[in-house]
Amino acid sequence: MKVLKTAAAMAVSVALLAGCNDETNNYYPGEPTPETTDVRIGAYNLSFDRSTFTDLVAEMTLTVAAQDELMEKWFAGTLAEDELVLAEKVIQIRNVAAIIQTERPAVLWMGEFNNDGTAEDQQAIQGFRLNYLSVPQNANGSTAEEFKALEPIQFGYFENFATNTGLLSGHDLNRDGKIALPNDAWGFGLYHGQYAFSLLSQYPIDTDNIRTFQDFKWKDMPGETNPTIINCDDENNPIPEGMACGDEWYTAEAWADKPLSSKNHVDAPIIIPTADGDKVIHLLLSHPTPPVFDTLTDNNKSLNRAEIKFWDDYTSGDGSYIYDDEGEKGGLKDDASFVILGDLNADPESGDGYLDTIKDLMYSDQVNQLATHGIYAPSSLGGPECLSNGECKPENWDTKYPDAVTSTSGLRLDHVIPSSDLNVTDSGVFWPATFEEGRLMMNDERVGTGKSKGGGKWLSSDHRLVWINVAL
Repeated sequence: MKVLKTAAAMAVSVALLAGCNDETNNYYPGEPTPETTDVRIGAYNLSFDRSTFTDLVAEMTLTVAAQDELMEKWFAGTLAEDELVLAEKVIQIRNVAAIIQTERPAVLWMGEFNNDGTAEDQQAIQGFRLNYLSVPQNANGSTAEEFKALEPIQFGYFENFATNTGLLSGHDLNRDGKIALPNDAWGFGLYHGQYAFSLLSQYPIDTDNIRTFQDFKWKDMPGETNPTIINCDDENNPIPEGMACGDEWYTAEAWADKPLSSKNHVDAPIIIPTADGDKVIHLLLSHPTPPVFDTLTDNNKSLNRAEIKFWDDYTSGDGSYIYDDEGEKGGLKDDASFVILGDLNADPESGDGYLDTIKDLMYSDQVNQLATHGIYAPSSLGGPECLSNGECKPENWDTKYPDAVTSTSGLRLDHVIPSSDLNVTDSGVFWPATFEEGRLMMNDERVGTGKSKGGGKWLSSDHRLVWINVAL
């Protein structure tokens, strides 16, 4: 089709410029240090939660020519059934890449980017960088007839991280009499590596000083206790045989082994050159469990609270109890700059979690409150429209700040929380309203099936890219 031929021609010419991104965040080692560095830092839950890691690798390593062939058939309506499944994955990945190319973060946390569990296999993230981010995508959306080329974006540094999702615990965590995935993994997952997260950066990542907290035990956080059975008279959720109302849920052995992090907690420093020398910013990465799906206990709700409180303690001087996977103790140094990044599955005003915990973090003296609940709190025009037209969950229609929501749940779940010493100059949530460019990346009724047809994970993600600009 004409649009695809145009896209291919644009790819050749724009690829010649692919060594550069926009002038505000481009840096290459050995070049003169910029007098002022404006750094855009973002968080995006991509919803690439495939049924197997192999599926994601296959999609990410698909050549641009093979992608174009699938899309040409999609536009023509000539896809076979198995081709349609793959084509719709390409649509999603291309739209996600287009969103990243549009907003152009210099640093990006990527949630639900599956890996092999141990973060050793780099095929998927390499494929995403080379076959999608390094190729001009369509600013109008991958299903739009008119092609408007976006400039490719390069990330010279990246990291995958090991995860507890799909990591079989060896304990009967859900008390059903057997030990099996996904419910007996330390973090819910059909396989080890599902729902993992990754990091892309245009600045060097100080890999020698990365701290991970995958093995930190929940029991070792002060004040945390083994969840107990509190839902005692629910015929839909009977108490397991041999247990009673008020009993501790985990066995003593399981509770002793239970990690705090449902995926991982990571402190990844990046090094940014400035006129005053190198600036180190600690990226504090996590993806806490959602505070829902509980039955007899408030296990998930309590764990979500603890996973968020971890960062509050880590940055406030109250983290002397914390130890990392190498055995080093303590939290962040008092003078360290940081940005907390991730889908925290917590809204400070609404939702099922403990609201005080996320609010305490966002109102902490350690963070820049202009960026959490002030004039630089990320917002969009598409969020309120999503709530008003019924695309977002109707139960959250009365949310206090509709312009701040970051997911089709109608809640503000995704966060970029900078330390108080960082100078935030701008922020945003990529969520085009019906009158804005890129709307087809949010909703297109031609794509997908079922209740979420036309939106969410079929088109791009059920979450939105959230970002802040920091001037150094």
